[in-house]
Amino acid sequence: MPSVGMQSSRGGLNVAATTGDTEHEEHARVDAPEPAPRRRGGGRIALAVSVFGELLITAGLVLGLFVVYSLWWTNVVADRHADRQGDKVRDNWAQEDTGPGALDTKDGIGFLHVPAMKNGEVLVEQGTSSKVLNEGVAGYYTDPLKAVLPTSGKAGNFTLAAHRDGHGAKFHNIDKLDKGDPIVFETKDNWYVYKVYAVLPETSKYNVEVLGQIPKESGKKKAGHYITLTTCTPVYTSRYRYVVWGELERVEKVDADRTPPKELG
Repeated sequence: MPSVGMQSSRGGLNVAATTGDTEHEEHARVDAPEPAPRRRGGGRIALAVSVFGELLITAGLVLGLFVVYSLWWTNVVADRHADRQGDKVRDNWAQEDTGPGALDTKDGIGFLHVPAMKNGEVLVEQGTSSKVLNEGVAGYYTDPLKAVLPTSGKAGNFTLAAHRDGHGAKFHNIDKLDKGDPIVFETKDNWYVYKVYAVLPETSKYNVEVLGQIPKESGKKKAGHYITLTTCTPVYTSRYRYVVWGELERVEKVDADRTPPKELG
């Protein structure tokens, strides 16, 4: 019996404690402030910012890939094509007896050598359209003013264009040319050696006077045998044109070993 009463007493104490705790918890729940409702607008703003950030990252990646494509991969593709075309021209020169000064305007008419630009030999083809220049070559003008080819023997202006960046970028270092620097044009039969005498760092892309048979903007007033190199400027833009003029100094016959002139030694 005592043991039972003790258990009863303990049980009453336990019940009392439990009841008190429950009342305290309920009182606490009643007094506790309810959580503020979530703002839907804030969630939408956060989502919009997140989406916008992802779009910026994607745009950055796309832009980066485009830059790599424009400035590197197009050079690789263009150089490969130009090398193949150049090999075809030299093979034709070696195998065919086409006669002095003969041209093959389909594959190319010769090679431009400009030591100051440090770009090796540059195949020269007919035309200055994007289709031609994108193949990693220099092109001679047929429009708006037609170039006079040195192989014709006539006085005039051998006018050329090439890309400054991308697609081979054959005239990328045109700004390295100074007065007195050599420009050599190689054909099947001859080396045409020119010397730079004037440079125009910037002019309008619509200034066709620089292509004249007598390039008066270079200071010349009489007919002669000139060469003109043109390309875009500043680098990575096509806003203006950079122009370099040269004048023929001499013509050397090509020997059996195709020994280059001293300017290319």
